[in-house]
Amino acid sequence: MHGPIRMPGRWFDELATGGGSVAAVGFLARAERSRRLLLIGELLSRLEERPTLLGPVDLGACWRTVEEAEARKPGCAEELLLSPQVGSWLAHTLRRLHGTAVGPPLWVDTGHLAPVALVAALRAGTAADLVVPAREGAVSLPTLGLARLPGTPMLGFQPVRARVREGELHLAPTVRGTGATALTVRPLTAPQSAVWWPTHRLPVGPGGPEVALDDTDPYRDLDRPIPPRRLTPRELDAWQRLFAEAVALLDADPAPAAASGSDATRASGPDPATGPGSTRPGTLRPEEISRIVPWPGRLPNGPVEGLSASTADAFGSMVVAEPPNGAALAETMVHEFQHSKLGALLHLFAMLDDDRTEEHYAPWRPDPRHLPGLLHGAYAFVGVAGFWRDRIGDRAADPLDLAPFRFALRRIQTRTVLRTLATRAALTGPGRRLVAGLTRTVDGWLREPVDGRAVARARAAAAGHRAEWRLRHLRCADEERAGLAAALRSGTPLPPARPPRLVPAAERTHWQDVRGALYLRPDTAPDLAPDLAPDLGPDLVPDTAPDLTPDTAPDTAPPRADVLLVRGEAAAAREAYRERWSDAPGDPYLLAGWLLAHTALHPGHRRLLARPERFAAAVTGEGPEVWERAAHLLAGPEPPA
Repeated sequence: MHGPIRMPGRWFDELATGGGSVAAVGFLARAERSRRLLLIGELLSRLEERPTLLGPVDLGACWRTVEEAEARKPGCAEELLLSPQVGSWLAHTLRRLHGTAVGPPLWVDTGHLAPVALVAALRAGTAADLVVPAREGAVSLPTLGLARLPGTPMLGFQPVRARVREGELHLAPTVRGTGATALTVRPLTAPQSAVWWPTHRLPVGPGGPEVALDDTDPYRDLDRPIPPRRLTPRELDAWQRLFAEAVALLDADPAPAAASGSDATRASGPDPATGPGSTRPGTLRPEEISRIVPWPGRLPNGPVEGLSASTADAFGSMVVAEPPNGAALAETMVHEFQHSKLGALLHLFAMLDDDRTEEHYAPWRPDPRHLPGLLHGAYAFVGVAGFWRDRIGDRAADPLDLAPFRFALRRIQTRTVLRTLATRAALTGPGRRLVAGLTRTVDGWLREPVDGRAVARARAAAAGHRAEWRLRHLRCADEERAGLAAALRSGTPLPPARPPRLVPAAERTHWQDVRGALYLRPDTAPDLAPDLAPDLGPDLVPDTAPDLTPDTAPDTAPPRADVLLVRGEAAAAREAYRERWSDAPGDPYLLAGWLLAHTALHPGHRRLLARPERFAAAVTGEGPEVWERAAHLLAGPEPPA
């Protein structure tokens, strides 16, 4: 009988900094093992109670095959059961049985236990005779690849008879007249062919561990099964090159300036994120990644570059759109593994009341977020900030010297979210301990000197995103709106500020921070030309992704007003935003830009950026000729609530 899982406090505290030693992360992996075995036990119990859920698949034969493989080669079957391929399938199938997910005919999902058993037999060198589900004439073998029956493709979902003998797999259709013929292949050694697509492997090092590059497993996405999408030779070459670059970057020692810490850090005592036995936030041992899934398609209205996602059902796995370079892939791997670590921690500890009311500001997203999403985002972006902190001064890894801006931006944004969690979330004891640990890390970073120009741009980018987000998603209460308008028109006293309300979801539109993208590299802003409005269609933003950020510039030319603002020509920028108002009255993007330019000219008016929705309420229905008067009025002392 197994005892309860007990995590040493020092390992929790290491992880709470955003980093974590080999021992701490190893503990999470062992805890995930226990959880996975419990879930497998639940699935088997449900299938034993209702064997008809498996259709033609025999539960007893499947599990005997797994047990025989484990007996012949101890650890073989367990390693397979702990793989992300099995984790994603298992979680999806249990959700199907609970009625909270949809998919193919249920027997196809439950019957995927049979291909799992086949792989166990192949790995251990044991025999197997099973019926397995085929999808469009193909049988997926978790962790190994995809076998396609030759001949006329079988339509839909069909049972196929499978036999394994001494590492050889024989598949034959059970239904006559389909046009498909039998297939014999050796999945452990066979090269790619028309009938066998092996799982791609990305070596971490010569003769060392490998990371699966999975483009065939039906359960490789976040939940719902998807068809295979084989990488082209060009795409595969690109992934192999990018992964090698990312591994070299992650394995390299950080630049001396980052590794030694700043004078401010040393003066304040030991860095809790680099204590004995711990690993700094932002570092990653590449072998801790189990699987990378190339983003399996395109979004309806544009490219997916920069998008990634992960699920707590598959520890160490991530879905990633092909990045532009190795540094971007390394950053994404750090980001998504942070999600894996926190997901495993959340399987062990309740951190907060699971309030999924989407009403909170997340600096890296265009939409309101719930508190669990904020916690995940804060943990992930502590890793991202640490990654860029380690790249400061490393011209080999950061030839354009963008790391100071990225580090400065992420530390500001993450601290904003940690403040929200500390003040708005109903945190448990472990949750308070985690948020306090992350806060100590980020507060230490905020005391570190960074290039002043980069810090100024980062602050401007962060303020701009927050101001536009509030203008798009928040409205003053009706009574307050009326009072603000009256104060502007007739000089009545300003009404006290009240909590704003969220714009109904049906009235929200997707937006992209086109201004923020310019702050990353203002030197690349084009020569000024007649003003161009950005033509950015709506995108889909995955719930667990790192999301669209100012790091990725839009494909269209940036508006002239934004270029002027980022170049520091605030007066000209303010006038340019004002001039465009007649073409797009009510546009929050223009109103936010005008406020940013105005507060750059009048630093004493920066309080306008704290609640720009009050400014919007005051000038609703008015032309831009009253904006400056409204700004001076609202920048004064605020009446008590």
